[in-house]
Amino acid sequence: MQIAILLYPGFTALDAIGPYQTLNPLPDAEVLFVAERAAPVTDDNGTLTLTPRKTLTEVPDPDIVVVPGGPPENVQPQMANPAVLDWLRAADAHTTWTTSVCTGSLLLAAAGFLKGRRATSHWLALDALQGLGAEPTGERVVFDGKYVTAAGVSSGIDMGLTLAGKIAGDPYAQGIQLMIEYDPQPPYDAGSPEKAPAELVEKFRSEESEEAEAAQA
Repeated sequence: MQIAILLYPGFTALDAIGPYQTLNPLPDAEVLFVAERAAPVTDDNGTLTLTPRKTLTEVPDPDIVVVPGGPPENVQPQMANPAVLDWLRAADAHTTWTTSVCTGSLLLAAAGFLKGRRATSHWLALDALQGLGAEPTGERVVFDGKYVTAAGVSSGIDMGLTLAGKIAGDPYAQGIQLMIEYDPQPPYDAGSPEKAPAELVEKFRSEESEEAEAAQA
């Protein structure tokens, strides 16, 4: 079972590493980081670099595709990148599961996979997801047919575990969860816009709007 995790400049590290950590233990799994070129790719913080083992053209028909997200300024170029979109469309013709984490769902939508489908993304990107024809939901992990989308960043771990359960059974996925000791007990209950202090939510919404306006200027 070949699992291809897409990399591109400025991806969010945990978006890729969370699914890697939870899907890699599956029986007969071959997890490959793939990119346009087999050269180091640096994350959105500019401090973590991953080196893909294969180029997109070398992995034409994976069983599972995982598309991580990133900040808008890094995702938007990929939404118009023919090499990435053409690969996604060609790979999707063969996949059992086509998945995304965070704003990676915008790439799936740009490829035409999510029109009329329920899907999720980072809470700040749900309007953009709707604008691309999807039916956005604030759920943490959403299945619609073979398309699986996860909300922001850390939800990629949940997506990977949920998918592992569907592939190998609940006990196997529970074993993965146990061995990575994924037992969230966060110090704050501020992990969603419904729970976080209103001033924090407004701060990030305002910053997002300002960045969008600057990009259009």
